[in-house]
Amino acid sequence: MADEEGAECDSLSRARSGDAAAFSALVRRHQRRVYSLALRMVWDRHAAEDLAQEVFMQLHRRLSRVQSDAHLVFWLRQVTLRLAIDRLRREATHRVVPLEEGLDVAAEPSESDPLLQRRLRTLVAQLPAAARAVVVLRYQEDLDPLDIAATLDMPINTVKSHLKRSLEELRAQLAAHAHDG
Repeated sequence: MADEEGAECDSLSRARSGDAAAFSALVRRHQRRVYSLALRMVWDRHAAEDLAQEVFMQLHRRLSRVQSDAHLVFWLRQVTLRLAIDRLRREATHRVVPLEEGLDVAAEPSESDPLLQRRLRTLVAQLPAAARAVVVLRYQEDLDPLDIAATLDMPINTVKSHLKRSLEELRAQLAAHAHDG
């Protein structure tokens, strides 16, 4: 693990000094994380690929500002979410696209209920962009509310409010769906 962290640090410093191979190594190391987060936000494979590409283009332009490996992960997460939220706000309508082909990105436990998981993904996709970002960061990225607040540059009470309201809405929608089914 220490060797892996050293290699990451070395790749970052080499990439900052203009080493294209080192930058490519950084992209390969983080592309799955960025794509997965983008996919959970925009719910469209092609849009998520475009978004991930834009994130890495921005990283290339701003690499000198990245201070450490931990900062790189934080920066990638923050930029991915901001670009996704901007994209969602620009779209006139929020269409939901099933994620069947992207299920391998964020694997679910094998004992989970696939119908419930599909319904839950659909409901999360219907949340407003900021609330969706909070929910995705909390439950996909497993960040605590303070880290979410820092990532989204949002007051902690707003994060908690988004979480509370979103969970209440998701529970209500799931309960209504259970009664209809």
